[in-house]
Amino acid sequence: MKAIELLEISPVIAAVKDENGLKRCFDSECQVVFILYGSVCNIRDIVQKVKQHDKTAIVHVDLIAGLSSKEVAVDFIKQNTEADGIISTKPFLVKRALELGLFGIQRTFIIDSMAMTTMKKQIDTFHPDLIEVMPGIMPKVLKEIREYTDIPIIAGGLISDKRDIMAAFDAGADAISTTREELWFI
Repeated sequence: MKAIELLEISPVIAAVKDENGLKRCFDSECQVVFILYGSVCNIRDIVQKVKQHDKTAIVHVDLIAGLSSKEVAVDFIKQNTEADGIISTKPFLVKRALELGLFGIQRTFIIDSMAMTTMKKQIDTFHPDLIEVMPGIMPKVLKEIREYTDIPIIAGGLISDKRDIMAAFDAGADAISTTREELWFI
């Protein structure tokens, strides 16, 4: 499956940060789950629960306790879980995921023009499958990124209601990710 197909089947992505959110996302129509919690001791079980519900499991490797910020962290996810991909703010980890046949999502925080320039260089160098732009409530920035690349864009962070979701889509985002459980059901 291509990365864009993930977003076409699930334009709203459940970003879960604890067990309660995980259980709640199983009742939603969200087919893609961003796992934003866990440790080396339980990430396999968390991913397994997501897969048992026929959902795509994407692990945010930067947030898994006990994993280093080295490429071996991605190797660990590949060898010890059934995860479909990873998210990271570290481009070399995204690159490693791609080498291993996992989806690689580059999470980037756009806080100023220097961050925008850095993100563009990372896109050109590492070619992630998807880019998650945070915060996701910046239509002008999303439009600029959309004009720069055809890599699918996920808007995440600070999205609080349907208006924010629609503004992100109107600006060129292909999907949104949110920890706000009520938005998983709109």
